[in-house]
Amino acid sequence: FTVFGLDIMWYGLLIASGMMIALLISYKRAPKHGLDPEKIYDVGLYCLPTAVIGARFWYVLFHWDYYAWDFMKIINIRQGGLAIHGGLLFGIGMGIFLCKRWKWNPLNGVDLVVPGIALAQSIGRWGNYINMEAYGLRVNEDALQFFPFAVEIPVGSVWYWHMATFFYESFWNAIGVIVLLIILNKVKIRGITTASYFIYYGIGR
Repeated sequence: FTVFGLDIMWYGLLIASGMMIALLISYKRAPKHGLDPEKIYDVGLYCLPTAVIGARFWYVLFHWDYYAWDFMKIINIRQGGLAIHGGLLFGIGMGIFLCKRWKWNPLNGVDLVVPGIALAQSIGRWGNYINMEAYGLRVNEDALQFFPFAVEIPVGSVWYWHMATFFYESFWNAIGVIVLLIILNKVKIRGITTASYFIYYGIGR
């Protein structure tokens, strides 16, 4: 949709909404970790832009033949091209730096935010459906042509049923939020929640 002549992309709006919700969850849970909740806003101000830069860097790095020294192409994220792996590495890296600066235990800090990250990823995946991308194999069996197993995707002017892989990951991450919060509440060893997030998310991918 368009606001004052500026095209607003649903995918970007979903990603931004997911980030804000993740930040709010971390803010609410910070006291349980013995951390100052007001600092969580600083985490957002530093980590979210860094994560976007990292996501773009990672995408450009693996598509260098297309971007090859064209600075305007590199910074034009409105044309798409963000990789979650770079976003996680850069964003969490900045978070660890801030924890060191504030004399927080970095594992405690990252444990706090990863359930919110999983929820943000779950929300953001619906942008793939809006963009009609990240779907799976064609589904030809009539009995399997139903959501959430499959979803109709236009190929030219014809709509075909495909595996709804965007939904599989969205649902997987949503369940992961619950799993991570249970681990966070039950296991007192710092870093276990973070390790569980990467293992769980990796399996899902």
